[in-house]
Amino acid sequence: MAIDPATGRRISPWPFVGLVLLVSSFFLYAAAGLLAPAWAVVVLLLTWLAMFVLCFVWWSSHPKRTVVLGIVSFLWWWAAITAGGILLDWRA
Repeated sequence: MAIDPATGRRISPWPFVGLVLLVSSFFLYAAAGLLAPAWAVVVLLLTWLAMFVLCFVWWSSHPKRTVVLGIVSFLWWWAAITAGGILLDWRA
């Protein structure tokens, strides 16, 4: 672990891993317009934005939760697109 020279505290790598996962899922949310109607894309982007903000809220207090959040961002996109395709008959 790295040490912050200003405070002397250890710097956890987990929030960075979580943020990388979360940001890498953004392209799926942005490209959802190819699979879903506009209203669904807006809802998906708003949920992604909420997860992005939550990642920074948990940055110092719960660093390992950010990794779980990054994984959940992929699972939520998949579940929403799959459910919309099956239940709401979204077609590309």
